[in-house]
Amino acid sequence: MKLSIGGYSFFNTHLEDKMDIFGYLETVRYRYGLDSIDFWNGQFAKGDFSYIPEDSYVQKIREALDERELTLVNYAVDGAHIWHSDPEERERLYERALQHFHIAEILGAKTVRIDTGGVFASQDGFDISMSDEQFEYIVKRYKEFSERGANNGYMVGPENHIGPSLSPIQMKKIAEAVDHPNYGILLHLDRWQEEADKGDEIVAPWVYHTHFDARTAKAEDAEDKVKMLIENGYDGYWGIEHNAEKNQYIETEWLISSVKRILANVEQ
Repeated sequence: MKLSIGGYSFFNTHLEDKMDIFGYLETVRYRYGLDSIDFWNGQFAKGDFSYIPEDSYVQKIREALDERELTLVNYAVDGAHIWHSDPEERERLYERALQHFHIAEILGAKTVRIDTGGVFASQDGFDISMSDEQFEYIVKRYKEFSERGANNGYMVGPENHIGPSLSPIQMKKIAEAVDHPNYGILLHLDRWQEEADKGDEIVAPWVYHTHFDARTAKAEDAEDKVKMLIENGYDGYWGIEHNAEKNQYIETEWLISSVKRILANVEQ
């Protein structure tokens, strides 16, 4: 089975100084017996997304990956999203994104998650529309990033995480406009603020990676969601990302078993 564990799943353990990056690699490989990881840039400096490590340190991580025969199936980047209303901050975010693509290339990442950005507060809770300026800028950057991915062997795209990416309608609109084979979507199953009942299916043709959490792994339609993605051509990894409040080793073990059960039932 193609399973991976997102680094965010151990964020609380990391904050307690009970796990570093290399301990995470050991845990995934030898405690859970998996051969792939989802690395999160928040693991570098306890959630300080402005921190960029030296190449020499990143190279040590790459060596540790190779020693353990681990594949980095996704590099999830926070703090380097595309859109910000302030043009100067937008440029700083862009430069930071380029630094993270460099890191991803050293690590040999297969996919890179860079979010759309945007904070959309409204009286109703969320305003997930985009201005023409925002849409055009997001599409331009994803086209650029996808071309870089094509030249270096990885796919690029957002997760349904913040801003317009919480809408499958907007995600579909962006994907169709980018129209690049190295562009895709990291689907965190069943996490939408619009068209929630069919959001996963709307974006299914572009999904390059997935995340289960404790809620979605227990959902009654979890097997149906997996079948639907497979029917839409998905052949990637089933990622586990759940930052439990406590007992993270045990909670992660439970979640791995839950997802394995889902996949085994689908494969029967």
